[in-house]
Amino acid sequence: QVQLVESGGGLVQAGGSLRLSCAASGSIFRIVAMGWYRHQAPGKQRELVAIITPGGSTNYADSVKGRFTISRDNDKNTVYLQMNSLKPEDTAVYYCRTASGITDYWGQGTQVTVSS
Repeated sequence: QVQLVESGGGLVQAGGSLRLSCAASGSIFRIVAMGWYRHQAPGKQRELVAIITPGGSTNYADSVKGRFTISRDNDKNTVYLQMNSLKPEDTAVYYCRTASGITDYWGQGTQVTVSS
């Protein structure tokens, strides 16, 4: 069983920065990819923001490239999302996700609100 707990969301003005954290329980953290997703509004699908492999390779949605950075600390079982140059359209609930076998694990989400 894996539990994911996000933190670090909040209200920030456009152009500002936030760092999200996702702490993972369980022993699989070092061997699984970790991803950040966001849900921007009712009726919209949850979208992938960034993903990081166990080896540290990363991939980003086009909308956040150059502004967001995903990283992981395997000693702390934690994955981070550094968000810079935030825009109002980045407003969303941000979720941490991983998978093991056929099981998906999601955190409870953390709200990020960017004011114009």
